[in-house]
Amino acid sequence: MTEFAGIFPYVVTPIDAAGMIRSGVLKSLCEDLVKAGVHGLTPLGSTGEVAYLNDRQRMRVVETVVDAANRQVPVVPGVASTSVADAIDKAKRYEEAGASGIVAVLEAYFPLTEQEAERYFLSIADAVTVPVIIYTNPNFQRFELSIDAIERLGKHANIIGLKDASTNTGRLLSIINRCGSTLNVFAASSHIALSVLMLGGKGWFAGPGCVIPRQLVALYDLCSRGKWDEAAVLQKGVWRFNEVFARYNLAACVKAALESQGYDVGDPIPPQGPVSPQARLEIIEALRSMPIASGRNVA
Repeated sequence: MTEFAGIFPYVVTPIDAAGMIRSGVLKSLCEDLVKAGVHGLTPLGSTGEVAYLNDRQRMRVVETVVDAANRQVPVVPGVASTSVADAIDKAKRYEEAGASGIVAVLEAYFPLTEQEAERYFLSIADAVTVPVIIYTNPNFQRFELSIDAIERLGKHANIIGLKDASTNTGRLLSIINRCGSTLNVFAASSHIALSVLMLGGKGWFAGPGCVIPRQLVALYDLCSRGKWDEAAVLQKGVWRFNEVFARYNLAACVKAALESQGYDVGDPIPPQGPVSPQARLEIIEALRSMPIASGRNVA
């Protein structure tokens, strides 16, 4: 079974007012993340404003990140859609562009049954040869996928992992107990990353990893070595940054943080707006409070 493990930052999408992807900025950011020790890169997530991009922009993002990674780390882009046909088309094109895997999430417009949700994920897994990580998020698919359904999906040879956004550690432990031999479980929420790793999870797909990669890599390394007390101290320190995130628009917050680090990523895509001057100050202060230097100067 192909495995991914470690810290996979959700990469922002640098874009200008005309809708052009700032490929140079994106490549520089990704190269710096690789130098910081991240274990993979995930473009086209919520942090990457995937819902606000058109197909041409999404493709350009994937191509740029694959080029920047230069096979040093896997690139595992997100595929989000309301239809099977569209999801398959995206997944195939990203694989052809050099993606190492797919993170698949279902967006529901009309309510769907659990069997229909399973069909969505299975259809993507059938259509590509790269491994698929399913991302179950009730905010998108409008219901929580049952553990029985997750167990059935885990039997597909090409579905190798699960990112579950329920934040329920009891649910995650049940999933690991039931499916741990067939699915690698990844943290999705910042406040339980340590718990997920302690329970046997394999890593963390993390929006903040785009801004504070060294802290998160250090947290993963401590967990890998069983240094749980030190990891807990670092988790608490990292959480201060996430507390700021929780008060503001996610993409706007991450982009403001990156701007303070010298990356010209641009504003969030309208109708989203940039954070206020007061929020920007809070973000910068949170960065300065991080327990380990991020490797970039905060302006």
